[in-house]
Amino acid sequence: MSGPAGTGPLRRLVVLRHAKAAWPEGVEDHRRPLAPRGLRDAPAAGRALAAGSLPDLALCSTAVRARRTWELVSAEWATPPPVRYDRRLYAADAADLLEVVHEVPAEVRTLLLVGHNPGLEELVRTLAADGLDDTLDRVREKFPTSAIAVLTWHGTGWPALAPGRALLTSFTVSRGRKR
Repeated sequence: MSGPAGTGPLRRLVVLRHAKAAWPEGVEDHRRPLAPRGLRDAPAAGRALAAGSLPDLALCSTAVRARRTWELVSAEWATPPPVRYDRRLYAADAADLLEVVHEVPAEVRTLLLVGHNPGLEELVRTLAADGLDDTLDRVREKFPTSAIAVLTWHGTGWPALAPGRALLTSFTVSRGRKR
């Protein structure tokens, strides 16, 4: 297994796929709301993230389902980090996502990216040289809604993050309980 190679401080990229969205008739894709399951799963994702390292900054797609996921996730934390909404994260591929990540200030050690598939899955697979346990195999199998992937790497700044430089340390799928 490869470690997060490089020099500089340990950094974490936390990748969160938005919670389950509804498909209401006549609503354009960018404006789709969360489905009832998504409304349950997003807070569960927030609780799962609170059990680890909270981010210093969140970057979130401007799509309604991603923004609502962020709202419900961050509501589970005593002190949410700042969030930046970026239209470029909507319908982005791995290269587009990495370009946005490269713009993150060096003082950010843990970054949360809230967005969409297939771009998020592609980004995780591109960046991860290896994974702990079966994490990488599970990502390759499926990256469902409310999935959280945590990548670690060493670097002096976000522009140094490149394909094959990170270690996938965690992959979880958060599900809320039906009432």
